[in-house]
Amino acid sequence: MVSDLAVPVGSRRQKWGPGMSVSEVVLRRRWSAGQPCHGVWSLLPGAVTGEVLARTGADYVVVDLQHGAMAEAELPGVAAAITAAGAIPLVRTRSAAFADVGRPLDLGARGVIVPNVRDADHAQEVVAACRYAPAGRRSIGRLSGGADQPLVIVMVETATALDDLDAVLAVEGLDGVYVGPGDLSLSLELTRDAHREELRGVLSSIIARSTAAGVPVGVHAYSGEEAAGYAAEGATMITVAVDAASLGEVMTRHLGVARARRGPDPR
Repeated sequence: MVSDLAVPVGSRRQKWGPGMSVSEVVLRRRWSAGQPCHGVWSLLPGAVTGEVLARTGADYVVVDLQHGAMAEAELPGVAAAITAAGAIPLVRTRSAAFADVGRPLDLGARGVIVPNVRDADHAQEVVAACRYAPAGRRSIGRLSGGADQPLVIVMVETATALDDLDAVLAVEGLDGVYVGPGDLSLSLELTRDAHREELRGVLSSIIARSTAAGVPVGVHAYSGEEAAGYAAEGATMITVAVDAASLGEVMTRHLGVARARRGPDPR
């Protein structure tokens, strides 16, 4: 774990208030009240990475098992580190398959963000995979941490899910929807620069429809500025940055500053 001496004091703030535990219950309460929750997205492996991200003051940290570099076996340690540092560990699952949804919940995740959900019927299957009988089909066998009633969030990133959005938003037990603009643009054939405004309109429509239905909604973002734009439209699940992208940007900037100040190249 990262020593407290290595972390700026300002990043160790208490976010939840006296006597409040860091849990999925807190996110549900805040979302029900229309309050935004801010998080970060992690593609990089390791418990130290998870702890550093959680200590930024994020409300949640999403560990990406679909596209990230972390191995499933690391999840108990990473989830514990995120929790200990004051944030909620969520996991984007490898797929929407029953085993891929349930496995992270047995290894410490307090909620899942499930990709490639096709429609409302598929969303119902995902919710059932996260709930123990008689409410669902989740298998008993939790190994580390986790929650009895984890957060269940499905991704809207296919044309079929968009077509069935109103029914998806009405699925009982669903805690929110999360929009993946990249895959959605592929599915809608809106990948070209000329389609940027049209895609942005689709994203705004999803936020508006979700908000009107009383369902928390987020849109995947790679910067605070981009995330703030979605928040201004009503998104309350606000992922502000991705660790791998931000690391590259920051290091590139520091290198640029250092090289600009070193004087002319003697060669």
